[in-house]
Amino acid sequence: MTAKTTVSIIFIASFACILTVACHNSSATPKPYGYFRITMPENTYQKFDINTKQYSFEYSAIARINERTDKPDQNWIDIVYPQHNVTIYITYHNVKNNLDTMVNDSHNFTYRHTIKANAIDEMMYLYPEKKVYGLYAELEGDAASPIQFLLTDSTHNFLRGSLYFNAEPNSDSVAPVVDFIRKDIIHLMETLEWKK
Repeated sequence: MTAKTTVSIIFIASFACILTVACHNSSATPKPYGYFRITMPENTYQKFDINTKQYSFEYSAIARINERTDKPDQNWIDIVYPQHNVTIYITYHNVKNNLDTMVNDSHNFTYRHTIKANAIDEMMYLYPEKKVYGLYAELEGDAASPIQFLLTDSTHNFLRGSLYFNAEPNSDSVAPVVDFIRKDIIHLMETLEWKK
C-alpha cells in the first residue's frame, strides 16, 4: 500500500467519523402519538317520521337512516354517520307485559361492555307530558359501544339504541366524534314521540 492510499483511507475514515458524530443529536425526544383533527359541522336536525314506524324523532342532518330490511316488521332502523364510520342501531319492540324483561336485557347488554369500559355513567330521562321515559348510559374507556340508551312509555312501546364505531375502539381518537354524537342522541331522546 502506498503512502498516498494510506492517507486517503485515513481521510475517508476520519470524514465518516466526523459525519457520524455531527449527525447524532443526543437531545432528541420521542414524539407522542397524534390523531387527525376532526372538525364537526353545526348541529342541525331533520324529522324522522315514517308511517310504518311507531315513533318519530329528530336526527342529525349529516346522518342518514337505513331501514332494516332483515327486520321489516319490527320497526328497526340504523342511523348512519358515513363520514365518521359510526352507526346508531335502533331496535323497537311492542311491550306485552314484558317491560321488566326488556329493561333487564338492555341493562345486561350495556354491562357486557364492562370488560373494556372504565366506568358507566347512567342518567334518567323523564318526559311525562309525552309519556317518554328513558335511561342514557355512557361508557368510559375503550368499550365497543360508548353510548347506549332506552326509551319507553312503560305500556306499549320500547326503543333501544346503541352507538358503535365500525373500527377498533380507541377512546382518545374517537372522543370528538362521541362528543358530537352525544348531542344528537340527547336531541333524539328529547324529541321522540310515540304514535300510539
